[in-house]
Amino acid sequence: MTVLTVQPDETPADEEPPDTGERHRLTALAGFAALSLDAMASVAYGPEAIVLVLAAAGAHGLGFTLPVTLAIAALLAVLVASYRQVIAAFPDGGGSYAVAKTHLGARTSLVAAASLVLDYVLNVAVAVTAGVAALTSAFPRLYDDRLWLCLAVLVLVTGVNLRGIVESARAFVVPTVVFVGSILVLIAVGLFRSAPVSTATADGHASALADNATSVGTLLLLKAFASGCSALTGVEAIANAVPSFRAPRVKRAQRAEVALGAVLGVMLIGLSVLISRFHLQPVQGVTVLAQLADASLGHNWAFYVIQFATMILLALSANTSFGGLPVLLKLLARDNYLPHVFALKADRQVHRHGVLALAAVSAALLVFSGGDTNTLVPLFAIGVFVGFTVAQVGMVRHWRGERGPGWRGKAVLNGFGALLTGVAAIVVTATKFEEGAWLIVIALPLLVLAFETVHRAYAHIGERLGLGRIPEPPHRDRSVVIVPVSSLTRLTSEALTAAASLGDEVRAVTVCYPDPEDRAHLHALEHAWAEWNPGVPLVRLTCERRTLGRPIAAYVREVSATEPDTRVTVLIAEVEPVRLWQRLLQNQRGAVVAHAVRRDTDAVICRLRFRLF
Repeated sequence: MTVLTVQPDETPADEEPPDTGERHRLTALAGFAALSLDAMASVAYGPEAIVLVLAAAGAHGLGFTLPVTLAIAALLAVLVASYRQVIAAFPDGGGSYAVAKTHLGARTSLVAAASLVLDYVLNVAVAVTAGVAALTSAFPRLYDDRLWLCLAVLVLVTGVNLRGIVESARAFVVPTVVFVGSILVLIAVGLFRSAPVSTATADGHASALADNATSVGTLLLLKAFASGCSALTGVEAIANAVPSFRAPRVKRAQRAEVALGAVLGVMLIGLSVLISRFHLQPVQGVTVLAQLADASLGHNWAFYVIQFATMILLALSANTSFGGLPVLLKLLARDNYLPHVFALKADRQVHRHGVLALAAVSAALLVFSGGDTNTLVPLFAIGVFVGFTVAQVGMVRHWRGERGPGWRGKAVLNGFGALLTGVAAIVVTATKFEEGAWLIVIALPLLVLAFETVHRAYAHIGERLGLGRIPEPPHRDRSVVIVPVSSLTRLTSEALTAAASLGDEVRAVTVCYPDPEDRAHLHALEHAWAEWNPGVPLVRLTCERRTLGRPIAAYVREVSATEPDTRVTVLIAEVEPVRLWQRLLQNQRGAVVAHAVRRDTDAVICRLRFRLF
């Protein structure tokens, strides 16, 4: 006898290798494009946030723009180094949630998760409204339609992400490259100019510089630092979405994280240098980035390229949330803090339910705000600072527990980062509390409470199901299958055939009412049943009221009471139409019966679908 063996790693020449899903995952470049849009777009409002705060101290205050930016860049370096370590330590993703869960306990991890969820949702709403605001600034006639434009952009980004994260990355590579390239060209050209080429953009607009300038104190610098830290949102997105990268996942994600930090740092520092060089002042109705483009490149086609690229990237920076939040929701669902449906993957490695949930909540926020960015900005960036702080503290605990080579230096680095982000979180919350930040202060614990409620529900279900325990061996009980019928059709025959295969005894039941027409129908059914003689008794259930589910449920309870050692199954036969619209033609009797039996009895419900071809 000849035995043929096939090695497991051999694939026949005429067959394709199995699809492991890697082609639907991200390379380092694609990950940078798909998951750094939020951070890249923040250069459009990060430096401006610093300038607007320092403008309260007049021209002297604006002189501190570069020092504040350098402090933010230093924090950015700390965060990038930290999240690079988080990626290596937690390759399953989750960022600050995963760190806190391992080193700081369940409650703290839920605080981190809740803060990230809020930040991701708000990022989508802010990004979309900011992008549309740039569009309506260029085309004022569209201002009244800004809400519909916001919803249209949201639908576009959602649709791209439902196609798969690789497809979304490919779609956003070009806008990202154009925007980053434009900003770098702006900086490079501006560094060789000693004076602005043009000030046409700011001419005719009122200056936002304070007339009664105040002294530059510590509180003002802290507020400027905290406001400028809005440019750091999105730094954690890559660490949250490590599973979305191709193998080797850790190395690719780390490269993308370092690239994000390097490019973002260069752009922030470069723009701040130009602000100081050109002595720019904030003016009403014109962004600082627009003034810089005008001063460096002139009021020409290059100016409009930068404005258009900024508008596109701001609108599409919502993709960062679509890349990071579904992975975080998957981890929460895996840990029983969210419904398990969020852990399911569709084709193309898409967490479809997470994407759709994010889109739905973001749409509600857009409707609530009317498409107005200023309504949402006070709520933005608070959550991410909480997540930053938790992640840094968790990594300090990580290094103290691991005590590997150089652990003290790493722990000091993370501890310093935790101090900075913690101060930023406190200052941002305090300074923006009355502007709407109080909503985040309320929403954060409510979201944590919701997570814990879901977890308790799953724990109760697991206890009732005996998860983790060896169950009793299966045994055979006598079984009765009850089949509701209303007429004699082929569906009735199929139902009785299926019932005979399921149980020891089959009983057909029909409900009759005192109405003469119904009595006539019952007599006709009983006569046809006797003539057909299927070998199954037809039980008449009389009911004074015109209800269908209750008499059947009452009969099931009666059988269970009189025959205690018998397992009762109710088999409900239903027609499944060929076309979706034909379901509107159904009378829904099966759903009514199933609801009543499920509510009032412990019987097993079996719904038989009879397909029409």
